[in-house]
Amino acid sequence: MQVITKTFTEYRKISMTRLFALMLAAMVVIMSHSSITMAADLGLIEANALKSNSHKWVILDSRPKSDWEAGHIPGAIQFFWDSYTRTDAKGVKYSSFPPQELAVALAGLGIDEKSPVLVYGDADKSWGSEGYTVWLLAWLGHKGPVRLLNGGIQSWRAQNFPLANGPEKPAAKKASYKVELKPQFVVSTEDIQNNKGAYSLVDTRSTFEWIMGKIPGAIHIPWEEFYTGKDHRLLSPAEHKKLLVKHGVDTTKPVVYYCLGGVRSAYAWFAHQLSGLPEAKNYKGSWAAWEKRAGQ
Repeated sequence: MQVITKTFTEYRKISMTRLFALMLAAMVVIMSHSSITMAADLGLIEANALKSNSHKWVILDSRPKSDWEAGHIPGAIQFFWDSYTRTDAKGVKYSSFPPQELAVALAGLGIDEKSPVLVYGDADKSWGSEGYTVWLLAWLGHKGPVRLLNGGIQSWRAQNFPLANGPEKPAAKKASYKVELKPQFVVSTEDIQNNKGAYSLVDTRSTFEWIMGKIPGAIHIPWEEFYTGKDHRLLSPAEHKKLLVKHGVDTTKPVVYYCLGGVRSAYAWFAHQLSGLPEAKNYKGSWAAWEKRAGQ
């Protein structure tokens, strides 16, 4: 009896050891997977909340320079998409700067990967540049919170909050921005070409652009449909889901948004990220890259 008890005890120890080893291995896999797929800290903020805590944020104004000069939220640094894109070596227009160049640009503004960043724009006037800025930070692997001002500059003005004119100095601190790219937020031309039918493609361009040419299988939803009201507020999660259902977008597949250069589509991407649906992708090359694709 004593031998049987001893054997059982030893067996239980071995079993517990194996169980612990399996649990440890599972945790390693989960943690490794999470480091790749963990969502960025994205969200919205209301104008009154920003007014009360503006000193806590690095504020980026994603409107064109002329609009920024005419009046901006005090302390806001101008950060318009056009200043951070160019025609690349393949002749693709509106290509975002390479990640390390973007890192240098952000560091020059006193921003590191942990900085709390507040972004705002004017939706249609900025062509969704505020959404592009949010997407860009998420793609670079920004670890600090990133918030979009709900209702943009309009909501700030509606409450008669002060505006500033003239240049704003970047933060005095020296910064170094560490990039940790998040591939789940982007898709390439080759991905779409080689995986036909794997994605639900949503074309956010104008009706005229859509008529002139589109990616086969894409569904057309003009990007203006992703905001609403006089303040151009981002669609709520329920409204975003309803919009996709209305147009027959299959959300069981990864949803890929595109436009001409990835700016308007990034705005739609941000609305999707907050909707509670599985994460979407922004085709950053968009139609400009699709027209230059190999083997067309």
